[in-house]
Amino acid sequence: MRDLLRDVTLELLETLDEAQSSAIRAPFDVDDRLEWTYLPGARPGLTLGEMTADQRVLARRLIEIACSERGLTDALGVIAAEGIRRNLPQLAPGSTVDLFEDQRYFLRILGDPAGDEPWAWRLNGHHLALHQTVTAAGVSITPQFFGSEPTTVLEGPHTGRRFLAAEEWLARDLLAALEPAQRELAIVSPDAPDDILTRFDPVADPGLLHKGLPYGELDPRQRDLFTRLVDQYVGRAAEPIAQRAWHDITDAGIEQLTFAWAGSPKPGEGHYYSIAGPTFLLEYDNTQDEGNHIHSVWRDLRNDWAHDLLAAHYAAHS
Repeated sequence: MRDLLRDVTLELLETLDEAQSSAIRAPFDVDDRLEWTYLPGARPGLTLGEMTADQRVLARRLIEIACSERGLTDALGVIAAEGIRRNLPQLAPGSTVDLFEDQRYFLRILGDPAGDEPWAWRLNGHHLALHQTVTAAGVSITPQFFGSEPTTVLEGPHTGRRFLAAEEWLARDLLAALEPAQRELAIVSPDAPDDILTRFDPVADPGLLHKGLPYGELDPRQRDLFTRLVDQYVGRAAEPIAQRAWHDITDAGIEQLTFAWAGSPKPGEGHYYSIAGPTFLLEYDNTQDEGNHIHSVWRDLRNDWAHDLLAAHYAAHS
């Protein structure tokens, strides 16, 4: 996987002109390496819309390598939802225009993929943040953010199209499967926060989240629903990354994971949930635009920005 990421990234870099290269490249230890956001606006990097069609193919290839097939589908869905929101021509039914054309998603490459030192690529824009750090010890893909505005298209030629639906319905299935005493632990507030609580902090603070209902207090059917919900996030990553994440979760003690719900249990109304444990957390918020605007995030408390992988790399080369 590392070799494939390197080869595709180097192929992309070779196609860039001087201005594009200047926009997309930065040292690995650049001061803002840990800064990110899912809000609209400019970021450092080269936008997909500023690339040629061939360059956009290579940018998409990076996403394909980093993500599972479902993760790729979700990422493209986020970009499509943004295009629908902005009424871009490539989202017109029957359009042959490249989905990525005129899209303000910024690709940035940190460090030298041709060398032996750690390097990274990141794709950031409204409602999408993919951060992939590559070291000799492995590959990290968090922080990872997927959002959608709208969640369900309410008018126009795409009316009824839905984005990131499983993130909501798997959590609702789990909530509905709980016994009354379990629901009392799981539902931590009748009011949902207006956004994910960890926002876009460089280092996620699990102390911001409610504890909720522990996995260890679930029956087998409930545990299956819980696991499927976690995998909806972790399973967006390519298999080697997802396997490492699941290993860390189970090694730290899956019984320590907790599920917390806030807001209305009724579909179509504002709601929020989180799952947190010793090594990771995920959050989902759908409160804006009358419950038609999703924010969701996966943070790896050990390996966001490849923290542990970088420590292992530098220890091996000291």
